[in-house]
Amino acid sequence: MPWLFLVIGGLFEIGFTISLKYSENFSRLWPSLSFAVCISLSFFFLNKAINGGLPIGTSYAVWTGIGAAGTAIAGMIFFKEPAAVWRLFFLALLIGSIIGLKFVSGHD
Repeated sequence: MPWLFLVIGGLFEIGFTISLKYSENFSRLWPSLSFAVCISLSFFFLNKAINGGLPIGTSYAVWTGIGAAGTAIAGMIFFKEPAAVWRLFFLALLIGSIIGLKFVSGHD
């Protein structure tokens, strides 16, 4: 269960960064509320993963990695950010690192 909590928290991290963009400096109500909900749930699930037995360093690295990779991919899809070959290469490395951390953490 801790890994599931960590993935859910990472997905909410993507949600709060996208909401932050759409909030236009917190001047729009619904994206601002979405930001508050997503950031709260993101940290809630990160906390559940850590308290579920995952090492804090691994948890934080994976949570941040999911958020960073997911936000970069969302930026390419929703905000027309560049999808250059090197950018995609390094995103693939980041995702590979996240998967690697799961396998070497020693926790189910």
